[in-house]
Amino acid sequence: MGVVDLLLVGLVILLGVGGVLVPGVPGSWLVWAAIMWWALKDPQPLAWAVLVGATVVLFLSQVVRWSLPPRQLRASGATPRMAVYAGVGAFLGFFLVPVLGAIPGFMGGIYLEERLRLGRHREARAALRTAMHSGGSSVLAELFTCLLIMGAWLGAVFWG
Repeated sequence: MGVVDLLLVGLVILLGVGGVLVPGVPGSWLVWAAIMWWALKDPQPLAWAVLVGATVVLFLSQVVRWSLPPRQLRASGATPRMAVYAGVGAFLGFFLVPVLGAIPGFMGGIYLEERLRLGRHREARAALRTAMHSGGSSVLAELFTCLLIMGAWLGAVFWG
């Protein structure tokens, strides 16, 4: 597979990861479709293993999301700015503290946005708790899954 194709796959994966944070965009499906496209264009055992792993992880993520409360983030006062802060925090956390850093990064992003908006620690902490109870945990589960798949793809491309 050429460099241009790999860049296009990476771009679709990034769009999918960003799409998780936008209501109505099938972010996880975009990530899975990009992995499938890569596996079909570069049919090697490692590519197929990443595709199978992505499929299994996305299925498990859906099971976890169905068990969590439904998304009602708008009702809790979530804004697009909060989604950007949470997404950037999760993305940075994923790479700064490999893999597991996405979870505190996501929550730290929400806290930082609320702290800047509200100005006080107590209110920001309460807003973080409300956001996570109102569907933030569901968004975090889907975002973490997509970041995990992206990491597996990057590992397969660079070291595979």
